[in-house]
Amino acid sequence: MTAIVKKFHIWLYIIAVVASLGGLLSGFDTGVISGALIFINETWTMTPLEQGWVVSSAIVGAVLGAALNGRLADIYGRKKIIIATAVIFAVGSVMSAYAVSARWLMFSRGVIGLAVGMVNFIVPLYLSEIAPQKIRGMLVSLFQLAITAGILFSYLINRVFANIDYNWRWMLGAGLIPAVILLIGISFLGDTPRWLISKNRDTEAKDIFKKIDPEANAERHIREIRTTIDATAHQKEVFQKWMIMPVFVGIGIMFVQICTGINTIIFYTTTIFQIAGFSDKIGAIYATIGIGTVNFLMTLVAIFFTDRWGRKPLLYTGLWGMLAALLALGAGFWFAPQLGSNLKWIAIGSVITYIAFFAMSLGPIGWILVSEVLPLKIRGFAMSLCTVANFGFNFIVVLSFLPLIHSIGEAWTFWIFAGITILSMGFVYYFVPETKGISLEEIENNWRRRVPARKF
Repeated sequence: MTAIVKKFHIWLYIIAVVASLGGLLSGFDTGVISGALIFINETWTMTPLEQGWVVSSAIVGAVLGAALNGRLADIYGRKKIIIATAVIFAVGSVMSAYAVSARWLMFSRGVIGLAVGMVNFIVPLYLSEIAPQKIRGMLVSLFQLAITAGILFSYLINRVFANIDYNWRWMLGAGLIPAVILLIGISFLGDTPRWLISKNRDTEAKDIFKKIDPEANAERHIREIRTTIDATAHQKEVFQKWMIMPVFVGIGIMFVQICTGINTIIFYTTTIFQIAGFSDKIGAIYATIGIGTVNFLMTLVAIFFTDRWGRKPLLYTGLWGMLAALLALGAGFWFAPQLGSNLKWIAIGSVITYIAFFAMSLGPIGWILVSEVLPLKIRGFAMSLCTVANFGFNFIVVLSFLPLIHSIGEAWTFWIFAGITILSMGFVYYFVPETKGISLEEIENNWRRRVPARKF
């Protein structure tokens, strides 16, 4: 890794780290509601469905944010959209902290969701377009690492404010901190060379290439990107038949990432632990901090190995581990009467296992692949479409989780996710290409020539 790092200018890593702070926003919103929800229930009496809406209202906003984002990113550039996400998240955090009713809180979280939907689309796109191919996987993985850091940060914030008055208000309002940091940091950075070239701003693109890697042949990179743009510029229709497969793969990856159950674990960690036997709220929050730490540390595995081992080997490893954890978690709840107080330890062990394998695979690699497989001509629109799909799946899974538990029980709920995990392995095997070490232009040419995904 050291040999690779030395080949690129420090400016590249500054860009990557600052942009990845957007993941901190997404991760914070994902994790903070887990601890806040048990205290919000003390302020207002809500049904399981209403609790689901408090959690999933952010996802509704995220769908809207992702849907609007694609075209705007192609028109105004990647950087300006990242700035907008920071501002919107800051406003939504303040609104959530001062919510006067459950409905107002739902609306405020919808505003935050608008920013989350935008950032989950734009940051992986920004990083994939600015990163050299040899370390593209590592740099895009920084976004997922930032998400896990945001989740861990939110769990720590939950613990800090758990024993004070207006605890959940402080928890939700703390989202203002990462929003301000991102806003300040991104203001000093430039846009991506690929977007600049698409707007005929080649001189600016050349300057960015030189900052990233002073030894790079900027003219050659610009010619390659220009050739890819020109290859479709003469076409009457923007969307061509050969583009169907990469878009299908992108949406499929989002389905696999979400519908294997990750956000039921993240959003409802505290709730799951309380069902499993943690009667003390503080004890449940401490357990989530442990989960957040594992999530953060295991994401480092993907960062260091995705460009060495490849995307698909890590995906297979992660899916098998997640499957084992989901089966064990379901079995634990199925035999809850016999297990008694031991159930909570099985729940902790299963959730830790699930999070560990997700963090080293689907978490970062899902976004890496989606940012890589989409053609440049429709990348903004298609990335937006995939992100909408991600949050659409997310909304369904998160909103239905508590009602599912109350109707069919915890065991069958987690076993459903296990079944989806098995189907996901087949999708990865047949439809997902290995993109390690392949330039974005070569990936696009493979799709255009109808090369099967397994033969990339």
